[in-house]
Amino acid sequence: MMISSVHRFRDIERTPEYLQPEKCVPPPSRASLGTMWFIRDGCGIACAVVTWMLVFYADFVVLLVMLVPSRDYVYSVINGTLFNTLAFLALASHFRAMLTDPGAVPKGNATKEFIESLQLKPGQVVYKCPKCCSIKPDRAHHCSVCKRCIRKMDHHCPWVNNCVGENNQKYFVLFTMYIALISLHALIMVGFHFLYCFEEDWTKCSSFSPPTTVILLILLCFEALLFLIFTSVMFGTQVHSICTDETGIERLKKQKPTWERTSGWEGMKAAFGGTLSLSWLNPFSNLDCRSPPPAPAAPAAAIMTQEEIEQFLAREVSIQVPHE
Repeated sequence: MMISSVHRFRDIERTPEYLQPEKCVPPPSRASLGTMWFIRDGCGIACAVVTWMLVFYADFVVLLVMLVPSRDYVYSVINGTLFNTLAFLALASHFRAMLTDPGAVPKGNATKEFIESLQLKPGQVVYKCPKCCSIKPDRAHHCSVCKRCIRKMDHHCPWVNNCVGENNQKYFVLFTMYIALISLHALIMVGFHFLYCFEEDWTKCSSFSPPTTVILLILLCFEALLFLIFTSVMFGTQVHSICTDETGIERLKKQKPTWERTSGWEGMKAAFGGTLSLSWLNPFSNLDCRSPPPAPAAPAAAIMTQEEIEQFLAREVSIQVPHE
């Protein structure tokens, strides 16, 4: 099998043990796999817990400091319902982004049987990840935290304790959008509450003492402003990545696209699972991940021979693999 040289790839001739077929244990069957995806990373788990705690803190201040003591019942009900609905959708989106498989390539699929099923032609280049012993599809990258190759990996986000990839990008976009919305809503309510307290007696505008009320409101204002800026930027970059069909990693590496771009509105429909509807805003709706039609089989004369496959699997000379 011919291997072309590309400057951004490195060889692993000095560590040929990565290429031994006996090192590649076949991936477990689907029936033996659990349905939940969860990354056991201490930093990511801590960041995820902090995210939920900050949302609960904001809800505590909005309800008990600003809305419950208010004399305007309609104002309290409308804003309380709106804020809690957005907060619930934000946490649900976070939950789905964290526990959804972002598009992990099965570990150990660099086996003879899998290579045969690819029906590779002579001269066609495939890349084998030495870290998870898998055949990497196009646009897949290895994540050192998840310890897996992820299809269309954009980045690893510690706040959701997961990679943002092909299967969970919608939930991450919704998470950033809803966090930005509740942050903006909280800032507006804090502003109105300060004006209300300045006009009225501070002892009557809150259930807490005036110093405690001021501290709680300032902390909420700082938190909301910080997260409004951060999540708005993330939301914008994610939508831009979807519309241009270019992940964050591909943009940083300045890779020339070797794939057919699905840009603009078609990219949004692909990422959010169908035509524009309310399901785009629903973190509980599953993506319409229809598999593309199988590629036509290559002519028998063009398929790799058994000897070529075995040479690839047992190769002890240098082979180009992506440099992560």
